[in-house]
Amino acid sequence: MNSGRTPPLAKIAAMTSNVTAVSYGLKLTPAELEQLRSLLTRNGATLEAESRTGDSRYEVHTAELAMADTTAAGIAALRRAVAEAEADGPETAIVPAGLRAAPRKLLIMDVDSTLIQQEVIELLAAYAGKREEVAAVTEAAMRGELDFAQSLHARVLVLAGLPATVVDAVRAEVRLSEGAAELVAAFKAAGHVVGVVSGGFNQILQPIAEDLGLDYWIANELEIVDGALTGKVLGAVIDRAAKEKYLRKWAAGEGIPMEHTIAVGDGANDLDMLGAAGIGVAFNAKPAVRAVADSVVNMPYLDAVRHIAGV
Repeated sequence: MNSGRTPPLAKIAAMTSNVTAVSYGLKLTPAELEQLRSLLTRNGATLEAESRTGDSRYEVHTAELAMADTTAAGIAALRRAVAEAEADGPETAIVPAGLRAAPRKLLIMDVDSTLIQQEVIELLAAYAGKREEVAAVTEAAMRGELDFAQSLHARVLVLAGLPATVVDAVRAEVRLSEGAAELVAAFKAAGHVVGVVSGGFNQILQPIAEDLGLDYWIANELEIVDGALTGKVLGAVIDRAAKEKYLRKWAAGEGIPMEHTIAVGDGANDLDMLGAAGIGVAFNAKPAVRAVADSVVNMPYLDAVRHIAGV
């Protein structure tokens, strides 16, 4: 961190925009933006250009910055300073210019409570009369209080004996998050790669992934025997470690550097992929996730991520 000292004039002259501050909110006031400018300059950033956009849902302010210290530590320090001030100002993502300018990027997202509005296991559990019980376990797992794989097995067990037709009924209940389709379409139209990795279930995710035209997707597989759910999942559980594994695998397969990846999630099982990505975005997330993510979106609009990524 620059500790508030202004770089020498010669050094400022040699710097070019290398970091972008992207602020977003339902309404960005002139006073909030002026406070943000002051905060950025106090922390060693020089504002080189600004722009403002938005629609009827939310507004976006983009500030191109020049910083002397663009190491991971320098950017992290600026992020901390901005996060500490966010209670008095708009949410602001600090993004390396290299990520925003990358010709090809990989966007990877969680599914339940991120790409979609619901938790599918809770919708399924409702048909077994166990929704509240399962929701409590899900909430604890997303806060990081329970082992995800163990909690998933326990939650799926309550589905044993349900007819497989409940899967179709639940699929009809699922709703995309606001802006999800727009986010995927924007990335795809710009030539980027989009994947989702889910602790949920393939039987629900597959048609969603196909409708959106996702490049990659993976989730758990519910076991169905003789037309009924057995209360088990097949194979290894897609857990916290698996999410990071698929992020790295898909990025490598596409020849996309990890610093050009964007991960989005809301729960503790997303922490590893958020930490490994070029930028990790906490979307309406649990406190433990918001505390460590590179950026936070607390609006209901998932397409705000496109502005963070420069798409």
